[in-house]
Amino acid sequence: MTTGKRYKKITDGLDRNKAYTIEEAVKLIKSKAVAKFDETIEISLNLGVDPKHADQMVRGVVSLPSGTGRTLRVAVFAKGAKAEEAKKAGADLVGAEELAAEVQAGKIDFDRCIATPDMMGVVGRLGKVLGPRNLMPNPKVGTVTMDVAKAVADAKGGAVEFRVEKAGIVQAGVGKASFSEDAIAANIKAFIDAVIKAKPTGAKGNYMKKVSLSSTMGPGVKIALASVNEGAAV
Repeated sequence: MTTGKRYKKITDGLDRNKAYTIEEAVKLIKSKAVAKFDETIEISLNLGVDPKHADQMVRGVVSLPSGTGRTLRVAVFAKGAKAEEAKKAGADLVGAEELAAEVQAGKIDFDRCIATPDMMGVVGRLGKVLGPRNLMPNPKVGTVTMDVAKAVADAKGGAVEFRVEKAGIVQAGVGKASFSEDAIAANIKAFIDAVIKAKPTGAKGNYMKKVSLSSTMGPGVKIALASVNEGAAV
């Protein structure tokens, strides 16, 4: 089997069996992000949980200190003064029943969905549409709230929602390859800290089993657990 020049370039000097510190991993991944677009830096955490059990679900939201590098389109379900508040805060779509009708028809032109509590009767009917896309508003991650201005600002400013998948994996984008090494490292530490704080009561044994970092088109590298623990019980 022959290997291409690009593959050789992005794997040169990379030890796939070595576990790197966060700073070492960031430096390596940035140097391997050679695509013609600004690649997303992605983190993957393998947790010692079984999300099929309610007391082992891991879910939350974290505001990354350096932002995500993405421009999110935010939809807000609200009426009256709260609708005006959402518009002033920069929401891309604001509405009530008419917005629900658009979503029900399959028109989902947004990346984050926020709702005031009084609108959940309307939004609740959209569960089959929004749920599979992980867009359903939820008070646990701050997307069902009366403070819609803050929720919109957080979404626009770098808030990242996370939720464990069936295999116990949590994945998220933590910046762009164009970010500085310090900015990416700060985002990684903030994300990992949020996942650690979201440790469910039912988690037994080792909570954080593996951590890896990659870019959209680049290889993945392992991060040493000692580099992410920083005194936390994981």
